[in-house]
Amino acid sequence: MKWVFSVILFPLIALVLSVNASALSVSAGGAVIINGQSGEILWEHNCRKELSMASTTKIMTALLLCESGELDREITVTEEMVTVEGSSMGLLPGDKVTYRGLLYGMMLASGNDAANTVAIALGGDAATFSEMMNAKAAEIGMKNTNFVTSSGLDSASHYSTAYDMALLARYALKNADFREACSSQYATLFYGNPPYRRTLKNHNKLLFTYEGAIGVKTGYTKKSGRCLVSAAVRGDEYIIAVTLSDPNDWADHKAMLDYGFSAVSERVLLGESYSLPLAGGGFLAASSADIKLSLSDSEYNSLEKRIALPRFLYEGVSLGEEIGRVEYYIGENRVATAPIKTDNAVPATAPSGFFAAILLKFKMLLKAMI
Repeated sequence: MKWVFSVILFPLIALVLSVNASALSVSAGGAVIINGQSGEILWEHNCRKELSMASTTKIMTALLLCESGELDREITVTEEMVTVEGSSMGLLPGDKVTYRGLLYGMMLASGNDAANTVAIALGGDAATFSEMMNAKAAEIGMKNTNFVTSSGLDSASHYSTAYDMALLARYALKNADFREACSSQYATLFYGNPPYRRTLKNHNKLLFTYEGAIGVKTGYTKKSGRCLVSAAVRGDEYIIAVTLSDPNDWADHKAMLDYGFSAVSERVLLGESYSLPLAGGGFLAASSADIKLSLSDSEYNSLEKRIALPRFLYEGVSLGEEIGRVEYYIGENRVATAPIKTDNAVPATAPSGFFAAILLKFKMLLKAMI
């Protein structure tokens, strides 16, 4: 079956940004702002410079925990799991805690004990878990990152970049459990021996002070300095900002998020109507729905629309049946897709015998290729 692909380049549209990129300045060793919808870099400063990332590392640890699919599983904490320095959610050997409790202990209290417990519970040991972290990083496209510790404690070969951490945050925020945890201001948990009620407060000040903030993770060590991965949503606009080694991170992130929102605007990509020939004569009407995207000028100017439809259809098509799709790309990155569905039905005639069997097989093959 052959497909018809059409590519439409969108015209240039000039918008006036409320914040000048050249006026944006941060104190960070590495920083980046990306469009959370498309992943495009909106602004950057040394965004591919390899730096320590402290407890923002826990984004990866939490992601792997969420993807395990066992958040309600309860485990018993061992001494090895909590033999780790630094920040803690208060775990002790013998405590009963669920994976979900560990998730919130990492994302709100930045518990190194929680991260180490996850590493041993999922990987069997810290070294194996670091291999899992690096495998996931490669899958995400983090090309300048190497994970050694699950918590973000310093190691000579534990590093990332602002851009890679933005990619990680964008990927992780697609997971509903992760997103709920990192955006929670407070969480009530039950753990201990026996479990009892605890209340944790999120270390991320932006959740309390910045409109639309949805996370993501703070970090600090003496070597790394202050590190912060943030994200915010306003309507359909979605911005992610990252700073590594930034002594003024809270103020910098507010300015960066403000700039990010000023650099994108909502675009309505209008649906279209289509007319497909029928093998037996006549035409079938179909259409796609409107799509809303928040894009920068440069993204919108490079947007491509690709349409995939069969050259013709056979009878036996129902109303609202998906027969193709329209996809929007920026480069090789697909940023949106919408189905093309029929606007009317074409009942099948009733051939008999050998020809009926051949027609049925052909129609099944056609639908499988859509």
